Amino acid sequence: MSCESDCNSCTAACSSKPPADIEDYKAETQRLQALVKELEQRLSAQTLSSNPVITPENAIPQKPLRSAAWFDRPDDRIYQTLYLERYLNYGLTKEELLSGKPIIGIAQSGSDLAPCNRHHQVLAKRVREGIRSAGGIAFEFPTHPIQETSRRPTATLDRNLAYLTLVELLYAYPFDGVVLLTGCDKTTPACLMAAATMNIPAICLNVGPMLNGWAKGERMGSGTVVWQARELHAAGLIDHDQVTDMVAAGTPSAGHCNTMGTASTMNALAEALGMALPGSAAVPAVYRERAQLAYSTGERIVSMVREDLKPSDIMTRKAFENAIVANTAIGGSTNAPIHLNAIAKHIGVPLDLDDWDRIGFEIPLLLNMMPAGEFLGEEYYRAGGLPAVLAELMEVNALPHPDAMTVNGRTIGDNVRGKKTWDTKMIRPVSDPLKTNAGFLHLKGTLFDSAIMKTSVISPAFRKAFLENPEDPNAFESKVAVFDGPEDYHKNVDKAIIDERTILVMRGVGPLGYPGAAEVVNMRAPDHLLKRGVSDLPCIGDGRQSGTSGSPSILNATPEAADGGNLALLKNGDVVRVDLNKRRVDIMISEEELAARRRELDANGGYHGPPSHTPWQDIFRREVGGLSEGMVLKRAPQFQRVAQKYPPPRDNH
Repeated sequence: MSCESDCNSCTAACSSKPPADIEDYKAETQRLQALVKELEQRLSAQTLSSNPVITPENAIPQKPLRSAAWFDRPDDRIYQTLYLERYLNYGLTKEELLSGKPIIGIAQSGSDLAPCNRHHQVLAKRVREGIRSAGGIAFEFPTHPIQETSRRPTATLDRNLAYLTLVELLYAYPFDGVVLLTGCDKTTPACLMAAATMNIPAICLNVGPMLNGWAKGERMGSGTVVWQARELHAAGLIDHDQVTDMVAAGTPSAGHCNTMGTASTMNALAEALGMALPGSAAVPAVYRERAQLAYSTGERIVSMVREDLKPSDIMTRKAFENAIVANTAIGGSTNAPIHLNAIAKHIGVPLDLDDWDRIGFEIPLLLNMMPAGEFLGEEYYRAGGLPAVLAELMEVNALPHPDAMTVNGRTIGDNVRGKKTWDTKMIRPVSDPLKTNAGFLHLKGTLFDSAIMKTSVISPAFRKAFLENPEDPNAFESKVAVFDGPEDYHKNVDKAIIDERTILVMRGVGPLGYPGAAEVVNMRAPDHLLKRGVSDLPCIGDGRQSGTSGSPSILNATPEAADGGNLALLKNGDVVRVDLNKRRVDIMISEEELAARRRELDANGGYHGPPSHTPWQDIFRREVGGLSEGMVLKRAPQFQRVAQKYPPPRDNH
């Protein structure tokens, strides 16, 4: 719009008006300064009206950080100084520790003694960076090491010991939250049990599986290859050096087992429980995405502290039911019920082996991964990992509780919805599974009160030999060959009277008998049968077997022989009936004969195992429960939600 008069005679505050001469610049500057001042006053008035001044009277109270009981002590500045001063000696500053930022623990499970988790020494650096970026302060500390392959007599002894020490560390030190660096078999349940007991914000980060193993153009699955090599050696097909080379081929990189053994299973179940970021369980250890997840995990735990999102908010009954279903769909380890039931006890959620049978048995096997399938960890990750498996289940409403909460603040349904795989050979659709009814059976009877059987690894040869009698389907009766521990087995398996119908029984290898419940129940057939091509014999035992084993053994028999169970009464040549339809395993001898054997056993002081060799073995035997109950320390579950139930620990000086 054009002006009606020239600029020099115009009185309008037009921004395009040029000054007539140099003196007009002073007037223009004054005018602009006045305008700026007016605008500032208007903005200030608007801000005050929409954002009232926060005073102590109208402030929204926030939950104080747990670490404030150490580092913010207006009641006693001397104690405050005592608690912070030694953390200054490696470079932390007083300003950091007094800043009110959350203190985040990094529970480091990797070391030279624990090679499966050793890569966490690298990943922890990225966790630290994530914590720092999100406004937290990282304190890394070691946990009790657990290494499945080298710990003797069994790494199961270490699960409860690692649990105890981690609980004590989380309780005794100024942690507001913790990142649990998991991986090899027992580290994951030990960490989750401790997180459940303490109940401060916690999140898991798996170290990740190894890369695929290869030999002569074939996949070599870590763990699983051990049992394959053992049978080939017993049959005389390979020598000792070839055994070593074959087994080592299954261990090509940093990380835990690349099969769906106990390590991959328990980390998948940590994700299914909602205690790890979605998709994080399957990423191979040395992939770049693993380090990226480490950073994201570090970031997320700081937010969880601010949100006060705790294990008890996540590990609910709904979450455990989701995990049972997930375990069947991935062909998870027979050790999963022991560990998951233990975690449930410590968080206060009722869970038993009947739940595993009722909720999980009719779920199909979808994941085509050793030992129940043919592929390994890299294919599993590229096919979409656990979210892709759960997405398949969700599509047919087979995931019981999509509304269960997870560590990222979203429901598990929101995390996995629509993430179906493109690789239907690796992760099968529910309409075309590898197997139907692929879950665990909970068996009872006169031989024991409780045991489980993994049905997804029943081979066609085993099914044909033992379960396809049209007059007695899914049942069989056979004589037993009984071994008192692995030493007896290795010494006598090739001498004992064993044919292609014999049941191999291993006793004295449970929590009390071994001690610690060793992975020794998956027994190979004797040499003479292997040379004839017979490798699948039924096995029963009061101990465990490796999650990487493909043997359809009847495991975790409770009560064990050393605890007075009827396995202690069994003799070579006795007939045992296994009926999967009725979920029963019975000794086919009279009650009178059983009673006579019981009297004889009691007169001899019961079933004898080796003595305890260390103080911890003695404590373990006195305090631990049976495998069917999760093998937890009997009095430990009474300590729940410690961070909420009890005040911070008493001052130390």
